[in-house]
Amino acid sequence: MKTYTLDDLIIKEHLLELAEKGNKPFTESLNPGVEHVLGIRVPDLRRLAARIARTDWERFLETSDTFYMEERMLYGMVLGCIRPDEDLEVYLHRVTCFVWMINSWSVCDTFKFAGGQRFVDRHAGRLWEYLKQWMNADGEYEVRFGVVMSMSYFVDEAHLEELLACYDSIRHEGYYVKMAVAWALSVCFVKFPERTMEYLKNNSLDTFTYNKTLQKIVESCRVDKDTKTLIRSMKRPSDKQRNVME
Repeated sequence: MKTYTLDDLIIKEHLLELAEKGNKPFTESLNPGVEHVLGIRVPDLRRLAARIARTDWERFLETSDTFYMEERMLYGMVLGCIRPDEDLEVYLHRVTCFVWMINSWSVCDTFKFAGGQRFVDRHAGRLWEYLKQWMNADGEYEVRFGVVMSMSYFVDEAHLEELLACYDSIRHEGYYVKMAVAWALSVCFVKFPERTMEYLKNNSLDTFTYNKTLQKIVESCRVDKDTKTLIRSMKRPSDKQRNVME
């Protein structure tokens, strides 16, 4: 298939041009160990994705490369800009192709479902099952994708109990999984403080994830001072501290 072009330029040329006004050292510092980072600013990538979505975006998806981290981000952003297919499974197949190319938290966390919350509400049952599959996957970024997306769209009355159970059952040792679970649980706490507090008093989280959850709750500007004091008192000693105490 013929390579996708925009304004007679291939996408790599657009990206290299945007990289000139980016901040590569800063972006690399946020994504340690990730290769081929250009440092393009996210708003610039989103504007490019929106332009692609108004053209022959199918050709873009079919001929897209994954050499640069930002190429992967752009692929996901375009999926978030297009009009979802009438066939939901066709769209989810494209999303799955994106998930397989995630190689950093930046690529993962900049993705949004096309159509936003209204799209999710319309297909809630299927999308919920789809995200649960990712939370049970083996890859670090696959699991993070499931956690972050469920946090973005399913922290609600109807899904809270099952959501907490899903987060509690995750046993992946990846750092970016643990941080995602902590982040998601802090969002649950902000939206449903009493029920999430009950969970925090009786859970199966490892010490690192549990303490990070408390830290993120304390860092929230939507939690009052007295509650933050209580949350701080719930911290567990680390494994290293426990060994010293013993």
